[in-house]
Amino acid sequence: MKQRGEPEGGFRPGERLIDLANAVREDPGLSRDAMAAVLARHGETERELRGLTDGEAAALRRAVAELTERVLVETDTDRAAEALNALLERCAARPRLSRHDGHTWHLHVDRGDDAGWADWFTAAAAVALARLLSERGGVVWGECAAGGCRRLFLGGGAGAARRYCSSACATRSRVAAYRRRQREG
Repeated sequence: MKQRGEPEGGFRPGERLIDLANAVREDPGLSRDAMAAVLARHGETERELRGLTDGEAAALRRAVAELTERVLVETDTDRAAEALNALLERCAARPRLSRHDGHTWHLHVDRGDDAGWADWFTAAAAVALARLLSERGGVVWGECAAGGCRRLFLGGGAGAARRYCSSACATRSRVAAYRRRQREG
């Protein structure tokens, strides 16, 4: 049963990572309040977000930037797996189920309920990406291939590998390629 504040379908740490990473890429100095708003859209409660101090927000921004640089823009599966293993070794602890602040049972891999936001977020994101990589057999995330777009995306299910953050970017790229071929041909 869905709890108040919980996103539809339960926790989605991969989507939370992508949304926060895109927000930090758009504004590297993303405020604590803007960061809290993104986290709230992904089910974090007001009570939980009270612990997100300016110092914790700064550490979380650095963690998100590191996840982006080391993993989210990596296209090589082996290098992505190595980066995820390094992050898991540094931040994660033994997996445990947690139920707090009105949420349903969910998986935590941080060092405890008193772990800092950056360690908690890095561990949860690394496990989510590692799970996706192992289930899909490769990298299913990336940076949009459309010229001028730097948005990150999380790939979907079966089918061709995703290259664009949205159908608008995919369409814009196809139209530009078509027009270029028309000019050259």
